[in-house]
Amino acid sequence: MMDSARPFGVHGKFREGNRMEKTYWLHVISPLHVGAGRGVGHIDLPIVREKATNWPYVPGSAVKGVIADKHGATESRRKEDNLISVAFGRAGDTDSSAGALVFSDASIVCLPIRSFYGTFAWLSSPLALKRLRRLKLSDIPASPEMDEVIVMNENRISSSRFDKAYFEDIDLTTRHNPALESICSTLSQSVFDEKEWREIFSQRFALVHDDIFTFFCEMGTEVNARIRIDDKRKIVAEGALWNEESLPVETILSGTIWCDKVWGDGSGEISAEKLMDTFCKNTCDLQIGGKASTGKGRVRCMFSQEAGQ
Repeated sequence: MMDSARPFGVHGKFREGNRMEKTYWLHVISPLHVGAGRGVGHIDLPIVREKATNWPYVPGSAVKGVIADKHGATESRRKEDNLISVAFGRAGDTDSSAGALVFSDASIVCLPIRSFYGTFAWLSSPLALKRLRRLKLSDIPASPEMDEVIVMNENRISSSRFDKAYFEDIDLTTRHNPALESICSTLSQSVFDEKEWREIFSQRFALVHDDIFTFFCEMGTEVNARIRIDDKRKIVAEGALWNEESLPVETILSGTIWCDKVWGDGSGEISAEKLMDTFCKNTCDLQIGGKASTGKGRVRCMFSQEAGQ
């Protein structure tokens, strides 16, 4: 009887076991452009966005692809190395197999927004935090009002004299909530290794209303005008001017990696734990998306030691 859960074209045996998960984090080091093709508005090359929320994200397929490349998972290497073949799959007419590691899309967690105080702030929202279902957060504060922002007791992004914070062209009344302290600590420890950067994050982390966060996700991205030079005339080629959208530096995103079936390994020597420990353990530097030759798409990728931590 055919197993309906088995991917089409998969060759070999699989072993089912306890589902193993990890949370992965992406910290943007240079502007990140994962394109959605040709745009219809004033942005010629927009970034990919979720249909329902219009929030930016990074496709899980992109993350899995660059991690596979990081480990040298070429087609020839996959045929020689069974561990890589099992982890990332193998193409072929008769011996193809699906990769055992599954990567969810990386959803937006914190968006850096220009601030009158403190240069910039890492803004998040209650909905963005609630979507981190694999993360063991303490109680998430009730949503602030449209004209409010929840900040840490000690911060650099608000005026204690006027109880105000100014992000781009929006001014918000500051409010404190003790629950934010624990959330900030969990996020900073997940993303930053250095104590100095954890302190910088805690001084600039804030929570805004979901609708305000959506506004910033739509209007707070980086849009640059690009040109192409005519080789002979050494001026801008005719029609070669376009606007290109990117996620700004310091954006933080998060997704989930899991493995509950090990495909194509009849020996029983490869387990989900071994796959996770080999390919999803140490912090690594990756290049995701387009425009690599212009320095775009550099990210730090971190993995939690255990799912939800």
